[in-house]
This record gives sequence, C-alpha cells and structure tokens, in this order.
Amino acid sequence: MERELALEFVRVTEAAALASARWMGRGNKEAADDAAVSAMRAVFDTVQIDGIVVIGEGEMDEAPMLYIGERVGMGVPPLVDVAVDPLEGTNIVAKGLTGAIAVLAVAPRGTLLHAPDMYMDKIAVGPEARGRVSLDAPVKDNLKEVARALDKQICELTVVVLDRPRHQELIEEIRRAGARIKLITDGDVSPAVAAAYPGSGVDILMGVGGAPEGVISAAALRCLGGDFQGRLWPEDEEDVERATKMGIKDINHLYTLDELVQSEDVIFAATGITDGDLLKGVRYSAHRARTYSLVMRGVSRTVRYIEALHQLDRKPLFRDNTIKLYEGEVRGTKE
Repeated sequence: MERELALEFVRVTEAAALASARWMGRGNKEAADDAAVSAMRAVFDTVQIDGIVVIGEGEMDEAPMLYIGERVGMGVPPLVDVAVDPLEGTNIVAKGLTGAIAVLAVAPRGTLLHAPDMYMDKIAVGPEARGRVSLDAPVKDNLKEVARALDKQICELTVVVLDRPRHQELIEEIRRAGARIKLITDGDVSPAVAAAYPGSGVDILMGVGGAPEGVISAAALRCLGGDFQGRLWPEDEEDVERATKMGIKDINHLYTLDELVQSEDVIFAATGITDGDLLKGVRYSAHRARTYSLVMRGVSRTVRYIEALHQLDRKPLFRDNTIKLYEGEVRGTKE
C-alpha cells in the first residue's frame, strides 16, 4: 500500500475520536459508539481504497456498527482487508475514564484473519520477547522468559489483565509468580501496543478479551516487531457455529502473529479519545479540537505521532444533523 494512505487512515480515526469524545462521562455508551461509527464510516467513504471489513463489532443486522463484510472506501484499488474498532472502550468513555481510542488496521486483501465478534485468549509482548512466549506454556514460564528478555526480575514486570471474574485463576498465578499486575476495566488494545514500547510501564498483556481487538493488536505488534498469540474462546455452541461459518475449522487453533496478520504491508492507526498511557485524548476549545494520533507501517516499521488542530465549524461532518441530534437528546430536546 502507498505510504500516503497512512495519513488518510489517521483522518478516519480522528473523525471517530472527535465525534465520540463529546460523550465522555455522559453515561451513554451506545450514543458514544454510534457517533464514532457514523463518523468513521463517513470519512472512510472518501479514502481511495476498495476495503472489506473483516474484523468489526457486529453483523449486518446490528447496524450502525461497521459490520463484518461491509465495503468501505471509494471502491478503487488497492484491495484491502480492514479491521476496525471505532470506539475501543465504550464504558471508558461513558464513565469518563482513561484509555479509550479509535483504532483501525489495514492490510492487503486476504491477509487479516477473518474472526467473528467473540472472545479470544491473548498474550502480547514487545520485540525483546518475540518468540519466547506461548499461550500453551504455564504462566510462570512465560513471565520468566519475558523477565530474561528484558533483563528484569519477575517482581519488576508489569502484567496488564482485564478485571473480569474469568481471570481470577490467571491473576492468582501471576501473583504467585511474583509479578506486578495492572487491572484494567476495558480496552486491551492500548496495553497490548504499549507492551512493545520501552518505558511504557507495560511488559506483557495476558488474558481473554475481544477477538476483533486481538487482530488489531496483532497488526500493531507486527509493525513494532513485537509478538502476539491468540486462541478463540467461545462461550457457547453458537460462537462455535459462527466461527465455522467464517471458515474456521479448528476452534482451538493457536494463532501466531504471522497467521493473524499475514503481510508486513500493514498500516495501524489510532487516535486518543480519552487520556491514556498510549495517547492523549481529545481537547476541545471554542470551535476547535486538538487530537493526538499515531500511525505505523509494517514495511518500514515507522511510527509517526500526529498532533492535529481541527477547526470544527469548517468540517461538514460536525455540522451534520446526526451529531446535533445527539446533543439535543442530552438536553432533553430534539432538533
């Protein structure tokens, strides 16, 4: 893919972030998500790609989500797979917490795993520990390998885990091994990416989260030279059936980074919605907003940070009736 597309994809995540950040702390995660999706879809339609969403947050009958199989872009080459999460951290935005981002990954057609919207068991590490961890290995062994790779003691490692009842045993194993734990309420893409950043305060991500977020995280780690493994974690037979319909023959298969993202020609872009360890959130002022984004290319392993100042009254998208309607509903009136 042409490197000029990288900035176009940042425009897409910026739009989603600008739209959803207006809902920070308002307690309405559905509206925040809807705003992000609508804005992301609108800007995608201006990008010169022929894209198919292979990782999304829902099926076609669950619109307004960007659904699996949806076509995005202007319908011209290059032909690409698109993985999206317009609002990674809906609860985070609704509660005004830290770490929400708008994020996407794009790669040549047929190179991103077509995974259903279900759970995935994951492990993510930085470049130093690449090839040294496995989901099939005991937790303590993985922590020992990461500690050796980083020239640390296990007690100096920080492991990020989603704070969920399903992780009780995992958390106990990490504590018995002696590592530190950072529990997060939502949003595991940011810490997965942060594991590949020296000095980020994150050494490893472990546990079960969303499969779409897993593939997106893998795309970022492919750009950064890190490592990622995932295994689908179905909750019931319905999940198994959905995976089978998407061509997944072995629900217990251990996916390596190279299976999840089969090309180095991958672009990852993210924009902060609320402040987090990875990116600052949207800052609003009179008719303006400032965004903080990053974009990576796997081919060159280049990471760019982009700070942008947006004149909102000159952006048609943010004068759209849909955005105004949301504001009217918050006030208790409809325009």
